[in-house]
Formats: sequence, C-alpha cells, structure tokens
Amino acid sequence: MKRILCLMLVGITALLQPLAAQEVAFQSGEKISYTVFYNVIGLYVNAGSATFSALQKNGGPESVYHLVGEGVTNSRYDWIFKVRDRYESYYDLENQRPVKFIRNVQEGDYRKYEEVTFDHDNKVAVSSKGKVKLPHHVQDVISSIYYARNIDFSRMKPGDKVPFSMYLDNEVYNMYIRFVGYEKVKTRYGTFRAIKIKPLLLKGQTFNGGEDMSIWVSDDANRIPVRIESPISVGTIKVDLMHYKNLKHPLSSLVALR
Repeated sequence: MKRILCLMLVGITALLQPLAAQEVAFQSGEKISYTVFYNVIGLYVNAGSATFSALQKNGGPESVYHLVGEGVTNSRYDWIFKVRDRYESYYDLENQRPVKFIRNVQEGDYRKYEEVTFDHDNKVAVSSKGKVKLPHHVQDVISSIYYARNIDFSRMKPGDKVPFSMYLDNEVYNMYIRFVGYEKVKTRYGTFRAIKIKPLLLKGQTFNGGEDMSIWVSDDANRIPVRIESPISVGTIKVDLMHYKNLKHPLSSLVALR
C-alpha cells in the first residue's frame, strides 16, 4: 500500500483540460469510497480503502469547497505496512483552482506534513520549502480530481491526448491522459457503462511509469472513477468504487448491481 493513495490520485487526476462554463459534476456533502485490492500470487486481497469527500466551507466565500482524500491500509495488514494518509484541498469553485493544499501522511516509519498556499495572482506556490513558479491554472492532486470531472469526453476521439499540469512535492509536473474509448466494465460493485482512459504515470517506487494504468470513469454526469487497474513494482492493484452518497446526478451509468 506504500504511497498507493497518492499515486492513485496522480492517475485519477490525469483528466485535465480547460473547462467551458458549465454545471459542475459534484455538490456539497458528496462522499465516494473505494476498496483497494492487491494481487501478488494470483489472488486479490482487500488491502485497504480510500475515500473522497466534498463539503462547502462555512465562514468564507460560498465558492470555496473543502475537498478531502484519505487512504488507509486494512487493519489486518498494518503489521506489515501501516498507511494513514490524508490529503486536503481548499478549492475555489468559481475560478476552478485550489487556494490551499494540506498533506498529512503516515506510511510505515515515514511521516510527512506540509501546507501549500497557492498565490495565483503572482503565479507561485508557497510552502515551508520555499516558492515554486506555477503555470496558469495548475491543480493539486485533490482539486484536480474534481476539476477533471467536468470534462466533456464526447469531444474526443480514441487516441487523443490531453495535457495537464499538477503540483506535487514542491514540483510541477507536465503530463497527459490518453482517451481510449467507451466500454462496459464489471466491478465489485456492479457493471457500468464507462469511459476508459490511460494516464501517463510518473516513474517511482511503486509504478514503473508510462501508460500501464487503466481508469474507467462513469459515463454519466457524475464522471466518477469506478475502477482503476495497474501493475506495480511487485504485483498488481485494482481499485473499485464500493459506496457513494449525495451524488449530484443519478448514477445512470450503472447497468446492474453485482
């Protein structure tokens, strides 16, 4: 499970392109939960879970949402490697960009806490490590998931690439997503009509880089990931949607429950 949540987010966030003015795909109170399955000897086991939530922030501009992504290992496997990761983004919905990002992670003996403020007027990200110059409309790993859910895939052809920029670990990465097409996918939750995409991954300790990861996004107005599959350095992972509440739109892409 080491860094799986963070790298899963990198995969999911590879959906970015400039958005036209349109109704957003999510609302305050939405919560989506996933189970992470790990396979190393031909059998997938429940290795952990990830949740994503969106809540309109009180006491500030109405357009600011508090977005949270959390990942934990299954308690049965904590003795092998314990993960308790939490990522937060304060997202300006009106301007479709983050104003603050918080990362608080525990991965085995590794601990890291950081806060990043995005100064979009001066195009810099400010943290305890200093300042990083930002391109126009950069996102963090959490805000970009919600930003990306408003993409109109009907304008794309199979094989099309969409470039995007994302801030992570005091750096800005230029990556892309390849649109594969439409297909049905059978998950642990049920069968969905889905949009299949392949992101360019960063090479690291867990992933080899390239386009090995596949993501299936619900083919409806919610645009939520329903399955993610990828080989990793040892074995493979599969991440399936398991629970949701307060979606803004009907989950009309669901063909049948399992």
